[in-house]
Amino acid sequence: MAEEIHAEIVANVLKVVGQEGQTVDEGDTVVILESMKMEIPVLTESSGTLTKIAVKEGDVVQEHDLIAVVE
Repeated sequence: MAEEIHAEIVANVLKVVGQEGQTVDEGDTVVILESMKMEIPVLTESSGTLTKIAVKEGDVVQEHDLIAVVE
């Protein structure tokens, strides 16, 4: 079952850590967001393969925007 990872806040994409096709474990960082000068890691909630990264560095995400998919 696929896990969609969505933004919880409005933020800038500071760094994309994961790569499509990469195997990830629960709690791995996929993306680092920046909001109000704070760095916020976006973590996986399950193990699997990172099948899609929907953002790139420099993007601005809105609350509920898709960031990545883990299957």
